[in-house]
Amino acid sequence: MRLERIVPGRAPDVELVGAVLPRDVTVGGRRWAKGRRLTDDDLARLAEAPDAFPGGHPLAVLLLEPGDVHEDEAAARLAAAVAGGGLTTRGPTQSRVDLVATEDGVVHVRTAALERLNRIDPLEVFTVFDGQVVETGALVASIKIAPHFVAETILDEAESIARRARPVVRVAPFVPSRVGVIVSERISGAARERFERSVREKVERLGSSIVAITYVSDAPAAVEGAIAALSRGRGRGRGRATLILTAGARSTDPSDPFFVAIDALGGSIVRRGVPAHPGSMLWLARVGRTAILGLPTCGAYSKATAADLLLPRLLSGEPASPRTVARLGHGGILTRDMRFRFPSYARELEAPEG
Repeated sequence: MRLERIVPGRAPDVELVGAVLPRDVTVGGRRWAKGRRLTDDDLARLAEAPDAFPGGHPLAVLLLEPGDVHEDEAAARLAAAVAGGGLTTRGPTQSRVDLVATEDGVVHVRTAALERLNRIDPLEVFTVFDGQVVETGALVASIKIAPHFVAETILDEAESIARRARPVVRVAPFVPSRVGVIVSERISGAARERFERSVREKVERLGSSIVAITYVSDAPAAVEGAIAALSRGRGRGRGRATLILTAGARSTDPSDPFFVAIDALGGSIVRRGVPAHPGSMLWLARVGRTAILGLPTCGAYSKATAADLLLPRLLSGEPASPRTVARLGHGGILTRDMRFRFPSYARELEAPEG
């Protein structure tokens, strides 16, 4: 870019059409914001506006040169390279382009690529937390260019980094899924109603549906039959359940009927405990193509735990895998100050003790 000056009382040179104001100025009693690109009409008005030249000093403007990209165009280009599915752009406003969620879902951020982008002066890319649950219309990320111009070579480098990440940030929408529930503890009356209401709300608020809630005895054969029915699509649930939620298993006891049943069905335990608190008593397993997420008791479903970060991931298409669980560790201290990361249904729930 090249610095030029407009002298008061002298007609600006026509080559200054498209030049940019590096600061706010007042012209005819009205504020022109920094970053404004000057038109023919703007230049004519400046020549007749003494208030644009405090103290009679010339007005500095910036002129693009070959290889320069204006801040708004640069922000829009970088936003297009950064953004993946589930996002739309808003702006640019003062060289900032926002990425806004077009669907309810889970935010995915490739943090290594994000850091590489932000090592490039003068680019700024900032996001919400990876794994955060967002609703339609929520601000997910912003892209801003600090100066009024950036070199094409710098922008090319940033676009290359962003495209290799495929993408840097996206929102994975919730996928309507069939969810079954198996309970091996005895509850009745108001406690049962409270549990069923709580589990239905969580699943339905994430766009899925409960196909069956099955109460079984605390015996391997009973648990095995219930898991088989849901994972293979037999019985009341009919079609196969994508996910099974459980309550009543003793997560630290390898002889618990749930673990015995999963082994008998050829399934596998993915993880006992997750790297987040509260949530160390959670467990995750697979039987065929069905994921199984276990909480120790029915009461835990009415409280906010790491399950409320893992459940949205599973219902937005992430697999029941060690990697899915491992990603919970960053930001896994789930104090009330961290509740903004949870689905809206969980933000005011009580946390379990311990």
